[in-house]
Amino acid sequence: MNTQANKQSMKKFETMINTADLNLANELISSTAQFITPVSPTPLIGGEGYLSVVHFLRSGFSNVQWKAETMVAENNIVAVSWICSGTHDGEFLGIKPTHKTFSARFMNFYYFDKEGKIVNDVAAEGLIAIMKAIGAC
Repeated sequence: MNTQANKQSMKKFETMINTADLNLANELISSTAQFITPVSPTPLIGGEGYLSVVHFLRSGFSNVQWKAETMVAENNIVAVSWICSGTHDGEFLGIKPTHKTFSARFMNFYYFDKEGKIVNDVAAEGLIAIMKAIGAC
């Protein structure tokens, strides 16, 4: 798989997370991929597992959307800078809806296998890692 093909897959991935399309998730994500996330005590597996995080976010932010702003690809890795936005209109992590909107930047690194499927997604935690470390969240 070349870097341009991987970047094209990421454009489809953007559609997949914004529509929660399971067929597209299974097309793009390896069925054996394991994703480590704070929303699950065990790894989430494959496209369905990945979409469980999307559904989790939609439970608190029904209109959540991701926009890929920048992509850089090298070998089997694509780095994506995302803008994520939404409205807090459902209970989220025990917090009642505030109806406040948010817009936040996320940075993820996606790893592809030889078949061109995503096998790993590593998120850059940034400030949230510091906040977690000191017990602020």
